[in-house]
Amino acid sequence: MARISEPLVVGRVIGDVLDSFTPSIKLSITYNNKQVCNGHELYPSTVTTKPRVEVQGGDMRSFFTLVMTDPDVPGPSDPYLREHLHWIVTDIPGTTDATFGREVVNYENPRPNIGIHRFVFVLFKQNRRQSVTPPSSRDHFSTRSFAAENDLGLPVAAVYFNAQRETAARRR
Repeated sequence: MARISEPLVVGRVIGDVLDSFTPSIKLSITYNNKQVCNGHELYPSTVTTKPRVEVQGGDMRSFFTLVMTDPDVPGPSDPYLREHLHWIVTDIPGTTDATFGREVVNYENPRPNIGIHRFVFVLFKQNRRQSVTPPSSRDHFSTRSFAAENDLGLPVAAVYFNAQRETAARRR
């Protein structure tokens, strides 16, 4: 599965958001039947509601935490507010989806203003249930620090999409 992480390197997700890791779980994220693939563009108007998130691995006794962030705020050329937290779901049982987990930070739909933003989904395997503490703020969030503070270790999966502000013509 090592080749799966290459787009994360090219897209600078590994580096800006995460340290290098070896994916070991299949993570499937879908907005209105449109699968999220690394580096593909989705329009903000298609990601207004939370996606379907399936954890295809582990078993019912293993639990996972999903984090969604934007490392490009306010804009990719000067992301001095990096990262902005969009969503956290914990205690997702393996082989199920995020609806079986506990939403500790509710979904905030992407609204990029300046340039093309990356929206990153990261999946961590938890050591035990109810062990994740939500952060105090969505602003200046750090996926690395959050993982360290909650003893989550390296990610087991990650995927990202790009989005930019839609003009009125693009929304039609």
